[in-house]
Amino acid sequence: SKFTWSRARSSPLATSMMRAEADEKVFPMAQVIHRAGGLALEKKAADVVALDLRTLSGATDCFLLATGQSDAQVKSIAEHIIDELKKEDVRPEHIEGMKGGRWVLVDYIDFVVHVFHPGAREFYQLDVLWGDAPRWDFDDSGDEP
Repeated sequence: SKFTWSRARSSPLATSMMRAEADEKVFPMAQVIHRAGGLALEKKAADVVALDLRTLSGATDCFLLATGQSDAQVKSIAEHIIDELKKEDVRPEHIEGMKGGRWVLVDYIDFVVHVFHPGAREFYQLDVLWGDAPRWDFDDSGDEP
C-alpha cells in the first residue's frame, strides 16, 4: 500500500511507520498497522487513516479507520483484515458489529480497527474527535509520498 502524509510529516507515528521495517523497536505495531491499512485498501476501502493515540489515550496506541460503501463491503474489509492478520499470528481480542455491518470494531488491544459505513463514519466523527492525533493517510493511487 502507498501512503500520503497530511498534517505533520514528522509525527511520531509517521516517523515510526517509515522506520518500521528497519527498526521495529521504535513502535512494534507500526508494521502490523501498515499491513492492516494495506489489507483494507485491497478490499477497496476509502479514507483509510491511522491515528496515533499514544500521547492522547491510555486505552490503545492507534486507531485504523476505514470506510466501506455498503454493509457488505464493511464486513468484507473487516473479515479480510482479521483473516489475513491471523495468518501472521496477529489475533483480535474482541470484535463488535460484524452482523450489522454499519460499524465493525476489531480490537487488537495495541490498536483498534474501525471499519465504517459512510453514514456511521460521518455520525461518529472519530477523525474529528481525535483531531489532535497525528495521522497517517493511506493512499491506493500508487503515488509515493
